[in-house]
Amino acid sequence: MEQSVSIVLVGIGGYGNNYLKVLWEESMFNRIQGVVDIAPENSDYYEQLKEADVPVFSSMEAFYEKHEADMAVISTPIHFHTAQTICALENGSHVLCEKPMTPSLEDAETIIRLKKEKNAFVAVGFDWSFSRIIQQVKQDVLSGRFGEARRMKTLALWPRTEAYYERASWAGKKYAADRTPIFDSVVNNATSHFLHNMFYILGSRAERSAPLKELTAELYRANDIETFDTCALKGETEGGVPIYFLASHAVTEEIGPVIRYEFEHAVLTYVHHEQELKAEFTDGTVVTYGNPENERSFKLYHCMEAVQEQRTETLCGPEAALSHLHAINALHESVPEAQRFPEEIAKYDPDTRLHYVEGLDELLTQCYEDWQLPSEKGAAWTRQGRTISIPASSLSQT
Repeated sequence: MEQSVSIVLVGIGGYGNNYLKVLWEESMFNRIQGVVDIAPENSDYYEQLKEADVPVFSSMEAFYEKHEADMAVISTPIHFHTAQTICALENGSHVLCEKPMTPSLEDAETIIRLKKEKNAFVAVGFDWSFSRIIQQVKQDVLSGRFGEARRMKTLALWPRTEAYYERASWAGKKYAADRTPIFDSVVNNATSHFLHNMFYILGSRAERSAPLKELTAELYRANDIETFDTCALKGETEGGVPIYFLASHAVTEEIGPVIRYEFEHAVLTYVHHEQELKAEFTDGTVVTYGNPENERSFKLYHCMEAVQEQRTETLCGPEAALSHLHAINALHESVPEAQRFPEEIAKYDPDTRLHYVEGLDELLTQCYEDWQLPSEKGAAWTRQGRTISIPASSLSQT
């Protein structure tokens, strides 16, 4: 890149290591003006940061007292995202914030309003949205190549042990100690990219997602957490496209993401072990797009270019993230308290420390195949939540 983009990294443990890895491997450590972290020594790149004389701060306010940065890259726990995004914008930085941007619709409104006032962009780190592959697919959808969207579904079964929930005090929590919403769950964290992608693919333009009209959820938990480790939902976009999403951490076999998006003239599929997103047309033509999983770091490059080109909108900003945020709020309204799996099927492996549910892999896979929720399969322990209608948002998605 011709013009250097200065960066402040906020949160360098956990996911923040991924940004450091890219910057280190691309010899871009000189762009880091500072890092903000209360325990920087936990980062995999702490020694490299010390050798590069990168200053460390315990708060963003402390950093901005003496420094400035073109862009703040925020990889902190969910409940810090809003305040840190606002702080960065108020101090003249563009923002790349990890997903979700915020658990609160009110906070999302504040962020959208402030970024417009500051003439800055806020990018939300749903990785696939910044992929060239997803952008090509979206352009083909917008151009009418696939015809009208008919229905969409996604399956993501990713086992997670007790260690996953012990890694942070906020994991699996609804609220922080000060009642700031977190709503960390299988759908708002690990598999959130794939729920968001269904809305994003159907957005009216590159920087938007299709609005959600209604949603019905089923939420369950095998782990001792406040939210849930298993989710099944069905919904409908404002354009009338049905969506199905099934995800769980309480399983023994890793499956997914498995994706099927049906259109008038083609079916888009992605199967995790094949690692290719492809379209099969009704005339027999097959178009292979590639694997968006290989382009997860593109969000950082895209945002650097946006700074250089003085753009105030990115491929996935707060407006594009709204549908996912509406879905998270709606599923918690649909099922206020997740149901515990019955003791007779809830199992625990002391060697791996995995809580899992006997037969859940098969049930959710069958639900995916049949476009159904678990309750529609007739299992006695299932419970379907209320159908929640999403009012037309006051936040612009046009």
